[in-house]
Amino acid sequence: MPSPGWMSLDTRLDQHTDTPFYRQIYERLREAITGGTLRPGERLPSARSLASQLAMARGTIDSAYELLASEGYIVSRGASGTFVSPTLAGVFRETRLAPAPAHEAPSPQQSPPDGDEATSRRQAPAIDSSAPQPFQLGLPALDAFPRKVWARLATKRARDLPLSALRAPDPFGYRPLREAIASYLAVARGIRCSPEAIVITAGFQGALGLITRTLLNPGEAVWVEDPGYVHARRALTVAGAKLVPVPVDERGIDVSAGIARAPRARLAIVTPSHQFPLGVALDLSRRLSLLAWASQAGGWIVEDDYDGEFRYASKPLPALKSLDERDRVLYVGTFSKVLFPGLRLGYVVLPAAVIEGFARVLHNLYRDGSPFVGSVVADFMMQGHFARHIKRMRQLYSERRAALAAALNQVFADRFRIELQAGGMHLLAYLARGEPDDALIRTASAHGLTLNALSSCAVENDHGQGLVLAFTNIPAQSALKQAKRLERALPKAATRQRVP
Repeated sequence: MPSPGWMSLDTRLDQHTDTPFYRQIYERLREAITGGTLRPGERLPSARSLASQLAMARGTIDSAYELLASEGYIVSRGASGTFVSPTLAGVFRETRLAPAPAHEAPSPQQSPPDGDEATSRRQAPAIDSSAPQPFQLGLPALDAFPRKVWARLATKRARDLPLSALRAPDPFGYRPLREAIASYLAVARGIRCSPEAIVITAGFQGALGLITRTLLNPGEAVWVEDPGYVHARRALTVAGAKLVPVPVDERGIDVSAGIARAPRARLAIVTPSHQFPLGVALDLSRRLSLLAWASQAGGWIVEDDYDGEFRYASKPLPALKSLDERDRVLYVGTFSKVLFPGLRLGYVVLPAAVIEGFARVLHNLYRDGSPFVGSVVADFMMQGHFARHIKRMRQLYSERRAALAAALNQVFADRFRIELQAGGMHLLAYLARGEPDDALIRTASAHGLTLNALSSCAVENDHGQGLVLAFTNIPAQSALKQAKRLERALPKAATRQRVP
């Protein structure tokens, strides 16, 4: 039965506006919740009954409810119904003083606080709108992270905080963490290095910024994969690099094409274990050719191993750095993809010839990484939690990847062509009918979905139209639901387009 707040809500929709109906419903309900017309814990009508009441398709109501749920305004409790999130109690100004619904037990938090605290809460609503989106790139399975283990390690470190932790950190980063990384790389990635060759950075972007500042002069040529990682290209442009797009095919980056375009390039930025976004691995002959080029031309190779641990058809491939006999590869790893992005923690394995130069830059400019955070990560690694977590995630991602691929094939059988590569954290759905992927991205965004277009990753080497979809935060049992949600978000008219 509708709540008292719902009975007083004006649900009439404007027929003479460009704003979609689902968006109008979303905005009406959001305003009712933030204004106090709908209180935390109150029940909303089912999507079916509201669709009947407004004489519109149920999918329209589902889209509005899903957008509200993704931003934390409402929660679904299965057969019990859909409710205004109880966690919003005391956050927004309540305009009614009616008692809480019978199904929601009163809570001390539902009494609005007094004084300055109430004012500050109303001025800065504490809504968590950063919940992971189902297809959003760059996020590991946050629901599967061992938070209790992490909290226990962090609590112990905070309790036993030594005086040394209060001093300025080592410019190269927390020493025990670098030792743990060196041990892990030797076993898992075939890289043998000393802790002195490792520098801790603020994720991949921090690593790339440090590398370009140390090794690159403005105007020097840099090979970038085409298609490739957009944010790397942007960072290199800011650093003053002359970008040289090098084609990528089913064997990885085309080294001969790179040599033809810029034989004396200063850097080559590559993702050899799992290329982004195509998902291919750099084959052995091209790996050797790339290393030979760097040695002969005096160039440096930046190996971005952003998700090399996650391979499902076979064991993880050895890193390019493991073949680096001439010491020309700077290996970049990150904890954002294997633990959680909030760490903003990565690292670089440096060739011996550049350690001194990096030390000068680090001493003068950089103090990345907190010793406290580094100590927790080091404990997590040295006590075996890190290796176990990666093993669990590899199995979990394999299941989630298969489930989402099957769901997409079922829902978009005549529209998508799914290509499964051997590893990675995303799927590539080619648009079989030649639809413009950027238009679909904009439409999906209006429905609260975060997608990426394949075409936006390319500079010159066009690989067609497609969607780059992460599967890591989609449980296998929810794959079909999310595939149908994606179908509702994409314009129906696009399915009828024909390619000449």
